[in-house]
Amino acid sequence: MKHPTTKIVIIDYHGGNLASAQMAIAFACHQINIKVDILISDNPQDIMEADKIILPGQGAFKDCMQGISQTKNIHQALNYSVSRGTPFLGICVGMQIMAEKGLEHDVTLGLGWIEGEVRKMKTHLPLPQMGWNELHFKKGCHPILEGVEPNSHAYFVHSYALTHENKKDVLATTDYEMDIPAIVAKDNKIGTQFHVEKSQSVGLKIISNFLLWQPSLS
Repeated sequence: MKHPTTKIVIIDYHGGNLASAQMAIAFACHQINIKVDILISDNPQDIMEADKIILPGQGAFKDCMQGISQTKNIHQALNYSVSRGTPFLGICVGMQIMAEKGLEHDVTLGLGWIEGEVRKMKTHLPLPQMGWNELHFKKGCHPILEGVEPNSHAYFVHSYALTHENKKDVLATTDYEMDIPAIVAKDNKIGTQFHVEKSQSVGLKIISNFLLWQPSLS
């Protein structure tokens, strides 16, 4: 009996670090022994046919949203797929644009999937926050964190963070002289402020959990 192939689409909006994400996903698939087809694409049809969607964001909130909105109807295809229940993972700025708006350089509307806005971090520490930091969460809070221990370290690179968020959407935080949402989740949508593809064993475990995750929209 043949096992079905999972179609994973990494959205190409001509602005993210796609190759490292693709390599990390392929390695995670090998670890959990699932058959996948990993496609980097800006084709709306590919997005609508995907079993899992991953958006690695890099750079500014405004640039990321412009790339999503101006490239071959990606925005519409993304909303269509997510509304039908396709699991979505946003990485770094890919997580930030899940919010209602971003205030980097200008006011830019986000995807509006979760409450809150993305603002420059208020801290006396150097910006961007760059390097390893702890993840604070309650063990067993969500399947995406299964097998990950509280206070594990992940790799962050950012100067802006989600604020005015709904606490129910926040799975994990990190401390950088202030509590920063590090993982958000709502229905079939997950976002990580840190780079899962650069977070070694912790990141690979989270990617693996996402690939195996079967969320419910109920």
